[in-house]
Amino acid sequence: MGVSMKPAQLTQTISDTLVHLRKSELKVADFVLKHPLEVIRMRIVDLADQADVSEPTVVRFCRAVGCTGFQDFKLALAQQLASSPSYGQIAVTDSDSTREYTHKVFDSTVDALLKVRDSLVLDNLEAAVAAICSAGRVEFYGFGASAAVAFDAQHKFFRLQIRSSAYSDPHLQNMSATSLNTGDVVVAISQSGRTQALLDSMELVKNAGGIVIGLAPSSSPIAKSATIAIEVDAKEDIQIYTPLSSRIAHLAVIDVLAIGVAQKKGPKLHKHLQQLQAGLSSLRSS
Repeated sequence: MGVSMKPAQLTQTISDTLVHLRKSELKVADFVLKHPLEVIRMRIVDLADQADVSEPTVVRFCRAVGCTGFQDFKLALAQQLASSPSYGQIAVTDSDSTREYTHKVFDSTVDALLKVRDSLVLDNLEAAVAAICSAGRVEFYGFGASAAVAFDAQHKFFRLQIRSSAYSDPHLQNMSATSLNTGDVVVAISQSGRTQALLDSMELVKNAGGIVIGLAPSSSPIAKSATIAIEVDAKEDIQIYTPLSSRIAHLAVIDVLAIGVAQKKGPKLHKHLQQLQAGLSSLRSS
């Protein structure tokens, strides 16, 4: 592979490869994930000594994660640390204490959110807000973890006086898609960007004259198929445990769209939201 590997992919590759590594190679992986800054300054003999393995084991580990050798591995790791300085505090290992993995989960989420924020295309966000404000109906589609984001979005936009629904069943999505009118909007949410059932529903929406806003990774099939693509790249180094940061990034983007819609609706919406708040107060304990 050489240094052609994208820097941000290295630690994710290590995490993805853990289940396939030999016991001795796991020692190297564990040390690297816990001490990345130290590793880029080490010789191969130093890493072997610290991980309590042989030098050939270090070389095998480097090749197992897609590098040609130890120097190539160090270069890729250094490039990642340069592009994501907080990484050294993020990667989760099985030997982490409660304090360590708690801090890493929060650090990973903050790191992912900042990267997504800085990569969002503002023109696409503005186009999405305008489309939602002009739509007769707004539907939210998502599967798995993205279904939770879809239902959260429906709740937010319902409060903004938007006719909205959320569907996580492919049959209901198809029925919804075929009943849309020209200018109606579907927000298709996918952390992988490759769910075929969602792509099929998106085609039905477009055939009905609807607009598809796609929340998905850049260059993914869903982003490419969307009328308006909002690209959310939130690959995190705890993905092997749970797709936490990507889900929260999608929730944050939904909040951005909701704020944009609320701004466009103006003072009348503010009065409505105040009335909702007052109505809910009776349900809360004093």
